[in-house]
Amino acid sequence: MKKVGIMGGTFNPIHIGHLILAQRAMEELSLDEVWFIPTGCSYMKKDSVDVLSGQERLEMVRLAVQDNPKMKCLDIEIKRNGYTYSYETLEQLNRENPDTAFYFIFGADCLFSIEKWKYPERIFDSCTIAAAVRNGASVDAMEAKIAELKERYGADICLVPFPNLEISSTDIRERIRLGKSVRYLLPENVLAYIEEKRFYR
Repeated sequence: MKKVGIMGGTFNPIHIGHLILAQRAMEELSLDEVWFIPTGCSYMKKDSVDVLSGQERLEMVRLAVQDNPKMKCLDIEIKRNGYTYSYETLEQLNRENPDTAFYFIFGADCLFSIEKWKYPERIFDSCTIAAAVRNGASVDAMEAKIAELKERYGADICLVPFPNLEISSTDIRERIRLGKSVRYLLPENVLAYIEEKRFYR
């Protein structure tokens, strides 16, 4: 079967940390592709006031991955009405791609919160979890949590080694607001798009 990584998120904006994680997961797990799926209306970010529209975030992701044939951007959550949930997206992807095994890529810290997500059992039924573990993180705690999730949900979870990169979308937005440089923190074409549209100012 084809092996595809899924990276969801607000991507407000997408930055090189996201891209490096996608590339690292592709290599570590022998993935054929990684698909980026910007959230539509996320129930987890419903009170955020500085989240750009779905179309604007989608365009930034499209620009960020356009030169990599093994990465692509999907608009399925942007087009969905109401709140978007990971279990719905993963189930839709499985229906539409029956010949594909999906790997849901996220930070290892999500292992400790995923049971609070909407229908976590349906997420585990729909994919393999690929959790990015940073240098110096407590692998023992993560492995204990993985064992717990496997026992409770039958979850298939693997760890992806990932270097410490202190880059965040929140910091990038704040630097732009303060007039500081964000060069090298995100792709040049994404930066050009942000500057053209005067986002986050």
